[in-house]
Amino acid sequence: MRKTARDGLPPGPPLPGWLQLLLMMRWWPLFVARCRRRYGDVFTLGNTMMGRMVYLADPDAIKQVFAGDPRIFHAGEANSMLGGLLGETSVLVIDDDLHRDRRRLMMAPFHRDAVARQAATMAEIAAQNIAGWPVGRPFPVAPKMSEITLEVILRTVIGAGDPDRLGALRSVLPRLLKVGPWRSLAIARPELLQRRPWRRLARLMAEADRLLRAEIAERRADPDLAERTDALAMLVRAGAGGDGMTDEELRDQLITLLVAGHDTTATALAWALERLTRHPEILARAVAAADAGDDEYLDAIAKEALRIRPVVPDVGRILTEPVEIAGYRLPAGVMVVPSISLVHSRSDLYPHPEVFDPDRMVGATPSPSTWLPFGGGNRRCLGASFAMVEMRVVLREILRRVELATTTEPAERQRLRHVILTPHRGGRITVRGRRPGVGAVVSGARAAR
Repeated sequence: MRKTARDGLPPGPPLPGWLQLLLMMRWWPLFVARCRRRYGDVFTLGNTMMGRMVYLADPDAIKQVFAGDPRIFHAGEANSMLGGLLGETSVLVIDDDLHRDRRRLMMAPFHRDAVARQAATMAEIAAQNIAGWPVGRPFPVAPKMSEITLEVILRTVIGAGDPDRLGALRSVLPRLLKVGPWRSLAIARPELLQRRPWRRLARLMAEADRLLRAEIAERRADPDLAERTDALAMLVRAGAGGDGMTDEELRDQLITLLVAGHDTTATALAWALERLTRHPEILARAVAAADAGDDEYLDAIAKEALRIRPVVPDVGRILTEPVEIAGYRLPAGVMVVPSISLVHSRSDLYPHPEVFDPDRMVGATPSPSTWLPFGGGNRRCLGASFAMVEMRVVLREILRRVELATTTEPAERQRLRHVILTPHRGGRITVRGRRPGVGAVVSGARAAR
C-alpha cells in the first residue's frame, strides 16, 4: 500500500536563519554533510538570504526534480539573486517558455562539432600560459587556470579580435568576476550599487557592458559573419530569421557564459591538479595517457575530480505549486535543492567516496542523478561539453609540457567563494622541470582529437 505523504517540511536543524547562513557561508559542505548524518537524505535548512530549502541527497528524488515540469520547478527564480550581475534576461534567471526559447538559440555554439573546432585554440592558449610558469618553487595554480579559461572565453565565445578591446576585457573582466560576500550583497540587491561601498563594482559593470556592446555591434556589422566560429557570431546568426536576441539580451548571455564558464572550469582544473600531485601513481598514469593521446583516461581524471571536488555544491528549484517529493508534500514557495556534494559522497554509489580514483570513471556513463556536477534536466549547464573538452585539452598540455612534483602536504580545504568551492590555498603545485621535445603549440589535428 502506498504511504500517504506527510504535509509540511522534513526535519532540519533548529537554528536561527542568520546562524544557518553564517554556517553555510563558512562551512557549506561540512554543514550539509552533518545535517545529512543527523536527518537523513532529505532535510530542511533555512537562512535569511535563501529562505526555506529542502535538501535532497536521494538520487530518486533528484531524478524526479530534474524530470519535473519546468513550470513547477523554477530554476531561474532560484537563481534570481544573480540577476544583478547577469541581467534580467540571462538564461540562468528566466523560466518557462522564455527560457526554452533562449536555450534553443544558445545551443549551436556548444554542439559537439562546434566545440571540437575550438580545441586547437584551447591548446594554443594553454601552451602559451604554461611556458611562463615558474620552475622549482611552489605557486597557486588556480590563478593560472583562470587566465587560461578567461582567454579561451574571450577568443572562442566572445571572439574578441581588436587588440585594444581585448586588452581592456582582459583587465576588466577578472576584476568584475572576483565576487566575494560583500559584492554578493549588491548583486542580490542591485539598488546598493548606487551607494559608496559598491560604486567601484558599478563602474566595473558599466565598463564591461560598454566593451561587450562594442563586440556585439562589431559582430552584427561584420561582412564575414557567416564564416566566424565564435559563440557570439553564432548567436547573432541564430537570430537572423527575426526571432533573435536584442543587444541587451546578447549582453546578458555573454556575461552569463563568462560567469558560468570562467572560474568554474578554472577551479575544476585547479582541483584536478591538486588531486594529481597527491597521488603519484595516478599522476604517472596521467602523464603516460597525455603522451599517448589517451583521452579516455584524461576524461576519467576530469570526471573524478568533479565528483570528489564539485565546483558548485548544489542546484535549486523553487516550487510554484505543492509537490510530493520523498514522502513529503512540499508547499509552493519552497526551494528544493539537489545536493551535488552529498550525492557524490554516497558510499553505495561510489565505494570509498573519499578516495580519488579515476579508474571508477573509465568507460563509465554515470547516471544524471548520481553524477551531476553540471546540474540536470532542462537546466543542465549549456557548456558542459565545452568544459569537459577544455579540461581534457588543458590537462594534456600541462602533463606533456612540465614535470609536476608530488607532495605529501594535506589536502587543501574547500573554501566557498560566492557559489564556488575553491582550494583554500589556490591549488599550490611545483613544476620540477620542463619536459623536452614538445613544440610551442599543439597542432590543430592533435588538439581536436
